[in-house]
Amino acid sequence: MNTLFDKIWDKHVVQQVTDGPTQLYIDRLYCHEVTSPQAFDGLRARGLKCFRPEKIFCMPDHNTPTHDQDKPIADPVSKAQVDALARNAAEFGLTHYGMWSKDNGIIHVVGPEKGLSLPGMTIVCGDSHTSTHGAMGAVAFGIGTSEVEMVMASQCILQQKPKSMRISINGQLKKGVTAKDVALYLMAKLTTSGATGYFVEYAGDVVRSLSMEGRLTLCNLSIEMGARGGFIAPDETTFAYLKGREYAPKGEAWDEAVAYWKTLKSGDDAVFDKELVFSADDIEPRVTYGTNPGMGIGITESIPASAEGEAKALRYMGFKPGQKLLGTKVDYVFLGACTNGRIEDFRAFASIVKGRRKADDVIAWLVPGSWAVDRQIREEGLDKILEAAGFQIRQPGCSACLAMNDDKIPAGKLSVSTSNRNFEGRQGPGARTVLASPLTAAAAAVTGVITDPREFM
Repeated sequence: MNTLFDKIWDKHVVQQVTDGPTQLYIDRLYCHEVTSPQAFDGLRARGLKCFRPEKIFCMPDHNTPTHDQDKPIADPVSKAQVDALARNAAEFGLTHYGMWSKDNGIIHVVGPEKGLSLPGMTIVCGDSHTSTHGAMGAVAFGIGTSEVEMVMASQCILQQKPKSMRISINGQLKKGVTAKDVALYLMAKLTTSGATGYFVEYAGDVVRSLSMEGRLTLCNLSIEMGARGGFIAPDETTFAYLKGREYAPKGEAWDEAVAYWKTLKSGDDAVFDKELVFSADDIEPRVTYGTNPGMGIGITESIPASAEGEAKALRYMGFKPGQKLLGTKVDYVFLGACTNGRIEDFRAFASIVKGRRKADDVIAWLVPGSWAVDRQIREEGLDKILEAAGFQIRQPGCSACLAMNDDKIPAGKLSVSTSNRNFEGRQGPGARTVLASPLTAAAAAVTGVITDPREFM
């Protein structure tokens, strides 16, 4: 029997090129301001329109400032890109959720929360973390700008079919262990290239027990193992999350959709190109110590004897083999990004800081992934808890995940970040990044040092 990946892929094949790629139909194209301008220019140069404009949704997020969004963007490069997306969307008749609109945020947060990302879909965006949408039971992956243009012009893309991998995590997560910790654990086990050439299906007790927010975090980080994407078969958790959302089917169409979505699973006899099984008992809260997401340890562990290629990373980070990171001074804490900018992440952060105070020498940036998340934070009173503890909530955007807007970590400063990448300079030239969960970030924010969040639970 076919895997779930086979089922979705095969249903979207338009034609198979002999000794070549597959022409694959795409259900949804997301566009942000960084990787779309050349694609629009390419359409203009060829006198083309978007083939199915109703399938394309545009949103600025990478360059948007997270303060004073009602004022003109100060940075000229960021302003040019954000303005260009608005003009292009208007010219080509595309839905555009502009900055300061109630629908704006990070595209990988907004897509699922509006019900734009649905089970069984093929979804692409000019952004590597498009794999996030796989949490809905979709085949979602990042593409390049020339491919963005291809989808705009034809609603199809040429792709080589990846191999299939199933990663099962069984058992029950221990106290203080989140989906982010699971992902960081998998990256350390597989390395950042261990899933190259594969599309990953996540399965097992742990995955089934995750909320949609947790599943979105796990799938978001698939690309950091080298995978083409990652996804989770839809189930009752998926259906409950989607029901009633703006673009989700309604009435009889909903019942028909759910009946189909229930067929979206790998059969008991499905054969994968590779199968891996892990135990929840082996996972504790995690932190990274190097300059790729695979260089990570359990928070109570020591940095291992430096493997080949890690000496440069340790020099950059200012760490040494055998060192524990517990107690390391922290300068910045960042809660947000398409990895951990959802309501559940703010609830987790607030649960640790409630009744405590932010450390005086820590600068904390708390950035919702969308205006919808911001509204929910305020409806639930989390803003009052956070403000009482000395934190301020910024406006939605990609923020300090990457140095493409005002939120840059200064050179040499150490950031505990809930984002997805810790490359050299990722959060700002010379910035040093330790990736962690919202719980671990919160513990660092109130103590001023890397701290095991379980101490506060």
